[in-house]
Formats: sequence, structure tokens, C-alpha cells
Amino acid sequence: MYEKRGMNNYVETTLYLIRHGETVWNFEERFQGHGDSPLTGTGRAQARAAGERLKSVPLDMMVCSDLGRTRETAGLIAEKAGFAGEILTDNRIRERNYGILEGLRLPDIRQRHSDVFDHIRDGDPDFVVPGGESHRQHFDRNILFLEEFVDRNNGVTAAMVIHGGVLDSFFRYVAGMSLRQPRCFISNNACINIFVHGMFYGSQRWVIESWGDVSHLDGLLSKSFVPKE
Repeated sequence: MYEKRGMNNYVETTLYLIRHGETVWNFEERFQGHGDSPLTGTGRAQARAAGERLKSVPLDMMVCSDLGRTRETAGLIAEKAGFAGEILTDNRIRERNYGILEGLRLPDIRQRHSDVFDHIRDGDPDFVVPGGESHRQHFDRNILFLEEFVDRNNGVTAAMVIHGGVLDSFFRYVAGMSLRQPRCFISNNACINIFVHGMFYGSQRWVIESWGDVSHLDGLLSKSFVPKE
């Protein structure tokens, strides 16, 4: 049974998880990872739209990864949402490090690194991309951050500007989804996802209140291309 908020004197922690706006490499369909590229004009408009959407949310904190595309997005969101506090950064919520694949488009990867492409396509969570990291390594550092955050910041309402792969980690963690299972969801640029930690169904747990909200992005959706974190 779903329990009403505030029961058992447990204070809920609410996270507004926002993927960064569209970048130049997203538009060009290049693997991004720890590599970086600036937001496009569309990406900046997406970020401002997300900020407008959050105007009515009483945010206690804002956090983002330390990569440029999330910091740029977070700054634009904060400006529009009226958040005047410090935007904290943490490198544990960076995107997966794709090593030698970063900056390359899928046809180039198939041609130059077909063996690496095969491992990624087959979904081996322990395959380490040369010069990068494995899916499991990425997942573990993302979840270490999430668990530490809720322990230290119980009861806050926070906006987090992160990456598609980090959203994937958080979704899998909350849903108990295997790292081997292909993604069954879409996370568009500047989508808003609400995760709540509190007393639900008789125990303290995370629940996903909403996923993939793009209602604020009327006319601003990017073209869909899966590996564009």
C-alpha cells in the first residue's frame, strides 16, 4: 500500500534529475563521454525551458557533474528558476568514459574499432573500453554518489543536472534492473525525472515519481540517437 507523505516522521528527499541540453556532439551524433562539447542554441533553449519548469519548485540545492555541458545547463536552469545558491559539482556523476571512442560517430567506430563496438553492442557490463571504463565501473561510481548524497542530505529537494548514462544508472538501481538488460526507456536532452526517497509500500526506498518529462520542451526536442550521452 502506498503510504502518505510524512507518515512515520520520515522526511522525504526529492531529486529533480535533468539531462543536460543538446550539445554540438549530440547534434553530430558523436560519442561524448568524458569528452565535451558546448551546448547548441537548441540546447541552451532547452536548459532555459527546464529552468522555467522549475520556477515553482522550492529547491534547496543544485548539483551537476563537473563537465562543461552539465555546468552550462545548470547555470541556465538556475538563472531561469531563480536559484541563487551555489551549484555544487561532483565528478562521480560524470558520463561513462568511452576512451578511444569519444568524438567518433557510429560508422567510424564500426570501421576503426569493430571489436570494441561488438563488446558494447553485446552488453558486456565488465568490458573496459580502451582508455575508458566499463559499464559496471560507471554504474558503481554513480550509485556511490547517490547513496552518499541521500545519507548526507536527507529531506532536501534538489535539482541534479546529469547525463543520459547517469540517468540509466539511477533508473537501474531503483528498479533493480540488470546491467546486462538493454535500456527500455528514453532520456531526451533536458528531460526532467523525479525520484523520491521516503516511506513507500511499508519501507524506506526510492520511487520514480515521473520519468522523461519533456512537456516543457514544446518544439525543442532533439533528434533521437541512442549513444549520445
